[in-house]
Amino acid sequence: MRTRTLRLEPVVFQTFNAIVMIALAVITLYPFLNTLAVSFNPGNDTLRGGIYLWPRVWTDQNYRAVFIGGTIYHAFWVSVARTLIATVLSLFLTSMLAYTVSRKEYVFRKPVTIIIVMTMYFNAGLIPSYFLIKDLHLLNSFMVYIVPGLISAFNMIVIRTYIQTLPDGLIESAKVDGAGDFRTFFSIIMPLCQPVLATVALFVAVGQWNSWFDTFLYASSKQNLSTLQYELMKLLSSASFSNSNPAVVNGNNATAALNMVTPISIRAAITIVASVPILVVYPFLQKYFVHGMQLGSVKE
Repeated sequence: MRTRTLRLEPVVFQTFNAIVMIALAVITLYPFLNTLAVSFNPGNDTLRGGIYLWPRVWTDQNYRAVFIGGTIYHAFWVSVARTLIATVLSLFLTSMLAYTVSRKEYVFRKPVTIIIVMTMYFNAGLIPSYFLIKDLHLLNSFMVYIVPGLISAFNMIVIRTYIQTLPDGLIESAKVDGAGDFRTFFSIIMPLCQPVLATVALFVAVGQWNSWFDTFLYASSKQNLSTLQYELMKLLSSASFSNSNPAVVNGNNATAALNMVTPISIRAAITIVASVPILVVYPFLQKYFVHGMQLGSVKE
């Protein structure tokens, strides 16, 4: 009898575990699937409620309202450009700084680390930051998307901690062979840091892709510098205003399209449009993300 009980325990555990995992998967995926269903459902029909995982009436009018203005395509490429350039430069500079402060022979590594960490706790505020950007002549410039976020204190600490887990013998043997700091960094440190670099790359890329407030503050007067998130934010505001003031017409096709949707439906379409690029990239970085966070955040 006891043997039969012992044999049943793995089956019961696996069944219970499967049920719990399926329930968690449903809870996790439901908000996204519901948003996807709402985005393909007519806006006026969505107001009736009852949209869960499947549209009641299929339509693409919400997406046509998003893409009807020609500015969305240019803004998309601006967002792609700022994300790629900022991610590459931030990875390169942050990893170099992390490698420098990880070296025990660098006498100023502790003061430099303290100064960098202090920036995580103290911030001058929005107005001083704006005047700093203005004094640097970065207003209405594409570089305003790149320069302020080149170095991240948190990302530097993650990369530095990961580098400190690497055997010191690798660096010492490279120096014995005559390699300098740059050769050691590019030939040994960078290849071994792929997991943590992929993790930091995902952090930076998601932050750059989702950013719109810097466009609003520093580049709103230049249409050619408008980003996808900023255009989507303006579109959502226009949809809310058009539905609350149907008599207001600004004379373009976008207004007519917005009058056919509701803020809920246009918000759902905007969410899907903004999240698809990150969802496409994330599966390729997922294994590095988990591995990099595990090794880059804990030091034995």
